[in-house]
Amino acid sequence: MTAILGGLPASVLAFVYLVAGVLFIQGLRDMTHPRTAPRGNLISAGGMALAVGVTVLVTDILSPILLFAGLLVGGAVGVWLAATVETTEMPQLVGLFNGFGGGASALVAGAELIDMFGTGSFQIGVTATAALAGIIGSVTFWGSVVAAGKLHGVVDDSAVRYSGEQAVKALFLIAAVLAGAHLVTRPNLLGAVPLAGWVPSYWVLVAAASILGVLLVVPIGGADMPVVIALLNSYSGLAAATTGFVLDNSVLIIAGTLVGASGLILTVIMCESMNRSLANVFFGGLGETSEGDEEMEDIYEGNITTTSPEEVEMTLDVADRVVIVPGYGMAVAQAQHAVAELAELLEGEGVDVEFGIHPVAGRMPGHMNVLLAEADVPYEKLRDLEEINPTFSQTDVVIVIGANDVVNPSANDAGSGPLAGMPVLNVGEARTVIVNKRSLSPGFSGVPNPLFAQDNTNMLFGDGKEMMQELVNIYKENH
Repeated sequence: MTAILGGLPASVLAFVYLVAGVLFIQGLRDMTHPRTAPRGNLISAGGMALAVGVTVLVTDILSPILLFAGLLVGGAVGVWLAATVETTEMPQLVGLFNGFGGGASALVAGAELIDMFGTGSFQIGVTATAALAGIIGSVTFWGSVVAAGKLHGVVDDSAVRYSGEQAVKALFLIAAVLAGAHLVTRPNLLGAVPLAGWVPSYWVLVAAASILGVLLVVPIGGADMPVVIALLNSYSGLAAATTGFVLDNSVLIIAGTLVGASGLILTVIMCESMNRSLANVFFGGLGETSEGDEEMEDIYEGNITTTSPEEVEMTLDVADRVVIVPGYGMAVAQAQHAVAELAELLEGEGVDVEFGIHPVAGRMPGHMNVLLAEADVPYEKLRDLEEINPTFSQTDVVIVIGANDVVNPSANDAGSGPLAGMPVLNVGEARTVIVNKRSLSPGFSGVPNPLFAQDNTNMLFGDGKEMMQELVNIYKENH
C-alpha cells in the first residue's frame, strides 16, 4: 500500500477524494432548485474545502504553512469580491472566475511539465494532456477577460467583424496544435521550438491559444454574452478536468467534468432559447449587426404613449391577471424588492400575478431568477418562455421593467440581425402593456423595439426602483 507524507495510505486519500466528489455531485443536484441552492452551494464548498485541505496536509508539495497562507489570501480576496461587487456586476465577476479557473489550469499544467523535464521522466500521456489543458485554459482565460470587459463596458460590446476572421482563428489554432504536437513528440529537447530559440513550445502553445481566446470572443456582440459566459464556464471545467489527468488527481477530474458538462448543457439550452446553433458560439458567429437597424429609428416618432404611476395604478385596479417581465434594467435599478412588494399587494386584492422569465434576460444565465429569489418571490410564480407565452392573450396587464431585447417583436420577423429568429416573450398580445425604462434607447443588441410604439403600450419613463416604489405607495394609499 503506497504511503504519502505522514504515513497516510494512498487509498485513504483516494477515499477522501471520492467523498469530496460525492459532495460535488450532491451540491450540483441541490443547485437545480432555488430552495435547495444555498444548501447545494455549501455542500459543494465543503467538498472543495475537504479536497484542498487533505491535499495540503498529506502531500509533499510546499510547506503547509505557505500553502495555507495562500489559501487565506485567496479566500480573503474572494470574500472581498463577494461583499463589494454590486449585483449588476455579478456577470462580469462570474466571467472572471471562469477565466481564473482556465488560467490556473494552464499554469499548473506548465508547472508539471517543468517538473517532469527537470527529472528527465517523459510521459507522452502527461505531455499530451498538459498541451490540451494549456490550449483550453488559455482560451478560457483570455476569452473570459474579453467577455467580462464587454459586460463591464471597458471593451467595445459591439460585434467586431473583419474579412478573413475565420482563417485567422484557424491559423492560431493550428499554431497551438503544432506547438503541442512538438511538445509531445520531442520532449527530449525540453520542448524548445528550433525557430524560437530558447522559448519552450508549451509557452508558444499558450501564447497562440491566448490570442485565439481573444479572437473567439471579440466578434461576438454584447447581447450574446450570457451564452458566451455559459460556454466559457464549460471550457474552464474541461481545462480543470484535463489538468486533473496531468496531475493524476481524481477529485480535479470529477469537479472539472461536472462543471464542463453542466456548462455545456446550459449553453445548448440557451442557444435553443436564442435560436442559435452551438457552432455559431464556437466560431464566434453570434452578434452580427443588421443593416436595417437604422431604418427602424423612425418607428417611435409620434407613436409613443407615456403614462404615470397614478395612471398605472388605475389600470391595475381593473385587472384580474398581471404578468411582470423583469430585465437587466431591474437589476441596474435594484428594483426587485419594490417589484416583489407590488406583486404581493396585487395578490392581496385577488389579482393573479406571475413573472415571465426569458432564459437570457439580464447578463448571465438565471440572472432574473437570482434577483427575484433575493426579494423572496416564490419560485412557483416564475414562468419560463414556453409556459408564459400562451397566456399573454388572456392577460390584462403586462409590466415590463427594464427588459428590451427579450420582448422585442422584431425578432419574430424574417430577416437577419442580432435578434432574428430569437424566441421572445410576446407581451404585445396582452390587453395593456406598461414598459418601465429610462429612455427609448435600444437593448444590448442595438435593435430598436417596435413594442414601444404599439397602440396598447404605455411607456413609464424613469428609474425602475423609484417608479415601482411610487406605484407601490399609490396602490397602498388607494387600497
